[in-house]
Amino acid sequence: MKRRLVATIAATAAALALTACGGGSSDEPAAGGRTTVKLALWNYATTPEFKALIDGFEKANPDIDVEPVDILSDDYNEKLTTMLAGGDSTDILTMKNVIGYAQYANRGQLLPLTDEAGKLDAAKQSGLDAYKIDDKYFALPYRQDFWVLYYNKALLKAAGVPESKLENLTWSDYATLAKNLSKGDGGTKVYGAYQHTWRSVVQATAAAQSGGDLLGGDYGFFKDQYAMTLDLQQAGALLPWATASSQKVSYNSMFSTGKAALMPMGTWYAAQLLADTKSGKTKIDWGVAPLPQREAGKVTTFGSPTAFAVNKNSKHADAAKKFVTWAAGEEGATAIAKAGVTPSLQSQAILDTYFALPGVPQDALAKKAFKPDQVVLEMPVSDTTADVDTILTEEHELIMTGEKSLDAGLAEMSKRVKNEVG
Repeated sequence: MKRRLVATIAATAAALALTACGGGSSDEPAAGGRTTVKLALWNYATTPEFKALIDGFEKANPDIDVEPVDILSDDYNEKLTTMLAGGDSTDILTMKNVIGYAQYANRGQLLPLTDEAGKLDAAKQSGLDAYKIDDKYFALPYRQDFWVLYYNKALLKAAGVPESKLENLTWSDYATLAKNLSKGDGGTKVYGAYQHTWRSVVQATAAAQSGGDLLGGDYGFFKDQYAMTLDLQQAGALLPWATASSQKVSYNSMFSTGKAALMPMGTWYAAQLLADTKSGKTKIDWGVAPLPQREAGKVTTFGSPTAFAVNKNSKHADAAKKFVTWAAGEEGATAIAKAGVTPSLQSQAILDTYFALPGVPQDALAKKAFKPDQVVLEMPVSDTTADVDTILTEEHELIMTGEKSLDAGLAEMSKRVKNEVG
């Protein structure tokens, strides 16, 4: 096993100090003829695909070492923005979401990867189009997550609810079920469902399943999804948003300890459940179903790819591009599928690799969940994306805490996006 230095950036000052001290790789190969490239990522110890990709790539390319630059997940986008603004030369940059990607690409901080993108099979590379800006690509996706419904098998069984009931679940069915599954009170209460504090839980779901435009400035299509969520909160079937936010409740703590029976969440969560089950941190008996729909039938969900980009200031751009291309290809996809993560590259062989993992639910319901009919991008890529995201997030918080009525909040969203963004 190669030795690595995992550089943890704990504060903005540290990020800037890294640049000032020449934090980028040297122009010459390291001792032994190997080249070292630095990779910005988050939570290295608890995010299994990063180690799987680094180990796999180094085995296939023994002349290149990949050194993780580890940043706290919650601070990642802010720290990466600061690093790039300061001229940092970390070679490979993980694009956590398309909002940050659009900002970095439009600022000219990433090297073009259009030639590399052209070598990929677009029909199999889910999420690739999300990185297309003016017919150019500045990142290649290696992972494609989308939202499904996790459920606690024991809680459903205790309530006499067959798992088959989740196969064609509508949001109306979900709301009824969540209310019926709620029991107890105080510290021992079990909620029928848990919906995390992110605005996408409500807004991206509504946009994907209604065809609404998240950048358009007219947000009436949010109303039904918000009304259902607020009703569940009022009925005590959901942990109140204000409580979850102020106490920084994690979705994993709610589900893996049996405090919630149902939970809409991304496919990435399966990897954590698999790892925690293997290590003995949780004994939850869990399953996966398709995300509930407005109407039973075709399954439409939302998701977001995760990608690697190459820093414009990289001193080892060729080696960095080699890693990015490898990660997006079949070898990279196989490596992360074995880690319990859904790759961007999709094929039956990759899906079979994923479902062969110990602990992954093997039933038809789970396999249907992992093959939705349509995955809509969580947030469109545009030069206005970041500004719209800020407004929608602020108004979401006011609606969910009751500081604004639903109608007033929706009206304010539309007004602000039209006036402040245009």
